[in-house]
Amino acid sequence: MEDKLLQLRNQIDSIDNEIIRLLNKRMEIVKKVGELKNTSNAPVYRPEREKEIIQRLTELSKKEGGILGYDEIEAIFLEIFAISRTLERKERIAFLGPVGTYTHQAAESRFGANAKYLPLLNIEAVFKAVSNKEAKYGVVPIENNTEGVVGITLDSLKKYNVKIVSEICMDIHHSFASCQDDLKNIKRIYSHPQGYNQCLNFLETHGLLDIEFIPTESTAKAAQMAAEDKQSGAICSKIAAKLYNVPLLFEKIEDNMANRTRFIVISDFKTQKSGNDKTSVIAKTSHKSGALFELLKKFKDREINLLKIESRPNKDDTFNTWFYIDFEGHIDDTSVTDLIDSEEMIWLGSYLRDC
Repeated sequence: MEDKLLQLRNQIDSIDNEIIRLLNKRMEIVKKVGELKNTSNAPVYRPEREKEIIQRLTELSKKEGGILGYDEIEAIFLEIFAISRTLERKERIAFLGPVGTYTHQAAESRFGANAKYLPLLNIEAVFKAVSNKEAKYGVVPIENNTEGVVGITLDSLKKYNVKIVSEICMDIHHSFASCQDDLKNIKRIYSHPQGYNQCLNFLETHGLLDIEFIPTESTAKAAQMAAEDKQSGAICSKIAAKLYNVPLLFEKIEDNMANRTRFIVISDFKTQKSGNDKTSVIAKTSHKSGALFELLKKFKDREINLLKIESRPNKDDTFNTWFYIDFEGHIDDTSVTDLIDSEEMIWLGSYLRDC
């Protein structure tokens, strides 16, 4: 058995050697691409191009009878893309912090572990950082499938001159971490109140409901506290447990396993068409009977498929509202441009549809 294992390991080593040679060749070309882009300040983040590569490689793997499917190829190449972007131009990514939050996890899933991150304490601060050129990209949550839209994100999209360039849909899994191997030795549980309430079934099943609960401002803070308090446990994100070196005892403990959050990436440029795009706008209607119906009919007349519509208050001394709208299509589509211009909508971005 040892001889066979040694033979297989030698084969793996040989393949790994070839992989590193090819990766170095790829990165040399990436650097040249970066030099060209830097002459015109072209964006280095091209989600539509990255998606195209992943789909092409998935089809190639399937055609050749490979083991790797879409998810595996995406996981490998998203990190390769992230490293490639860093070589082209190292740019700062602002996100809703602190470090170790689910937004941090979403940002890292696209920009990689080696990117320059700027954690900020509220969503509007992320918009300010991108608007003021303190960061090239910003990552913020925009909606959750159980809690609904994030109002401050919609309000900030209206207030700041930035564009949505990408969206990220991520399953939100709460984890349980502790320095204790035996749950019976845990005296306290740290968690954000929302995370705690979303894991009541787990806590009851493992006899942890009667243990002292200490609320924290974030799940990342919960992991930090658990790292310092060896007789405690934390309900936190997987990335927070890793960051603060708290052993992960249970990876998925939430009551609702279908908990998903949509994040957006904001920046200052227009993305290219991918063939599967989403456009976001802000629209206003007059205060008269049937005004909203007339607006929605204009989408139907142009055969544009609506995906979402949310009303938001003007926040003045009236009860007037405006509408955040998502629909299929790209700003470069004639029907989309015509609609936005004719209705004097505020264009928030056109980007690869990923949710």
